[in-house]
Amino acid sequence: MPDQALHILRSVFGYDQFRPPQDEVVAHLVAGGDSLVLMPTGGGKSLCYQIPALVRFGTGIVVSPLIALMQDQVAALLQAGVRAAFLNSSQRADESRRVEAQFRAGELDLLYLAPERLLLDRTLEMLDGPPLALFAIDEAHCVSQWGHDFRPEYLQLAVLRERFPGVPRIALTATADERTRAEIVDKLSLTDARLFISSFDRPNIRYRIHEGQGNVREQLLRFIRDEHPGEAGIVYCLSRQKTADLAEWLTEKGVPALPYHAGLSNDVRARHQARFIGEEGLVMVATIAFGMGIDKPNVRFVAHLSLPKSVEAYYQETGRAGRDGLPADAWMSYGLQDVIMLRQMLAESGAGEAHKRVERHKLDAMLGLCELTGCRRQALLAYFGETLPQPCGNCDTCLNPPETWDASVVAQKALSCVHRTGQRFGVMYLVDVLLGKDDERIRRFGHDRISTFGIGAELDAKGWRGVFRQLIARGLLAVDVDGHGGLHLTDACRPVLKGEEPLWLRRESAAPAAKRARAGKAAKSPAARIAAADFSSPEDQELWTALRALRMELARAQNVPPYVIFHDATLAEMVRRRPRTLEELGALSGIGERKLAAFGEQFLALVQAHHA
Repeated sequence: MPDQALHILRSVFGYDQFRPPQDEVVAHLVAGGDSLVLMPTGGGKSLCYQIPALVRFGTGIVVSPLIALMQDQVAALLQAGVRAAFLNSSQRADESRRVEAQFRAGELDLLYLAPERLLLDRTLEMLDGPPLALFAIDEAHCVSQWGHDFRPEYLQLAVLRERFPGVPRIALTATADERTRAEIVDKLSLTDARLFISSFDRPNIRYRIHEGQGNVREQLLRFIRDEHPGEAGIVYCLSRQKTADLAEWLTEKGVPALPYHAGLSNDVRARHQARFIGEEGLVMVATIAFGMGIDKPNVRFVAHLSLPKSVEAYYQETGRAGRDGLPADAWMSYGLQDVIMLRQMLAESGAGEAHKRVERHKLDAMLGLCELTGCRRQALLAYFGETLPQPCGNCDTCLNPPETWDASVVAQKALSCVHRTGQRFGVMYLVDVLLGKDDERIRRFGHDRISTFGIGAELDAKGWRGVFRQLIARGLLAVDVDGHGGLHLTDACRPVLKGEEPLWLRRESAAPAAKRARAGKAAKSPAARIAAADFSSPEDQELWTALRALRMELARAQNVPPYVIFHDATLAEMVRRRPRTLEELGALSGIGERKLAAFGEQFLALVQAHHA
């Protein structure tokens, strides 16, 4: 590892040492090698190219698909004393010309570009001039046509190798299974690149998934009020209308919330995102199909009120919680209707059959994660090819192991009912047949005379809906692709239907998931877990509040997000260690020389005023 890189890590970014494999990535890139880096959100991907850009001669070019994200990163770099800028569609012409002039004069360490801007002939011609330190291609999974976040412009980025053969390239992503990794290597011409894979584990995130029961909005409100009062969070929904309605409803209930979806104008989305980034305690309600592109480190929870389309999407969206390494929650409520709607959307899409087949596989994997009875983190990591030897102890199935029951006979009844009604009816109809409901439609089809009519007295309607949902999740039943939600048998159901293989299912719980979590052992909220770990007295809590208030004051004065001044983790370290001198303050993680000079005196004075 070059001494210069370690010096920059300490003096500019305020960290004493690299996290593996950051040190290897930095050394490889500084030496001129190409890289593909897989590292979880919050794992420190940005330092892997920011530091080499400062060590190597020339300007580092960063390709980022999200305007808001590049703006946040440039703001943070400027606070740290790094000469950084961006070029994107949000700028006026005179602002763009000023940045271009800075680049041509060699006055920039890092220049951030959207892929569309980079690929313009005039931009490529501009890059032909001054020396380039490296190309960093962030969110590299966007190159995958099979992925959840495909951007067609990424397919053209292979031009960088052809046009700038001597400039090292690094592609980075937090979400890529083996197929997507192969696509990145192929489409970006990274065949000679060294692969660096960090652990995908985010141990600070507690995963909690439950089947939707009763009023899910009320459960979400209770979850926020009980466990995250006054804290920032993101709630994902499946539709724009649900997003808008929920944001309005939460605000009426005293939880300040803003909607964010593709149906809003660019100005409204930009304004809402700026408020979310710049204020404390706001909840953003967004569609799962629309990328947020945020760099906010103290998002304390991510909630899903609809099922994500894939494990990759779920991992990326939940990964926006707890980027600062402090405890956070990933909370999800989903139901059978989500499954049917997503499968209908897939069936009606204009994609080719091969693409639909891949998407169905991804959705099935997501359902499997929801319905499993073992450790969720083990299953999540296994999806990305990583093995966790022991259960994590920090997910709902570890903290409150679900009850299971031998559902072999019940499953046979359900599967037989699907078969004897012609494999063309939806769940509600099938449940009515099993319960022997006196219904004109059932009589019209003659299903009051089949052997499965009325044989389901051992369960109520809710119980049968849960059985059908789990049978679909296990792949024993499939939703009809004609879009009407009819169910049909799959080949996988035969051993169960014939009694050759037992089937154990999760027992449907009568208690709301939020209530179960509160009753479970060690189910403290992230705020409580932070307080327990960091603040040992009321005086500590008082100092913590005062430090956050000072940070907000400074952030507003400079028109930057609060975390650009200092992360929560840095403020928490001030509370714990109570530095008495600027030297002691500068030794804390996350305080580089520029920030120490700019803010050190004010924060030190506040700490000293609160000495216990």
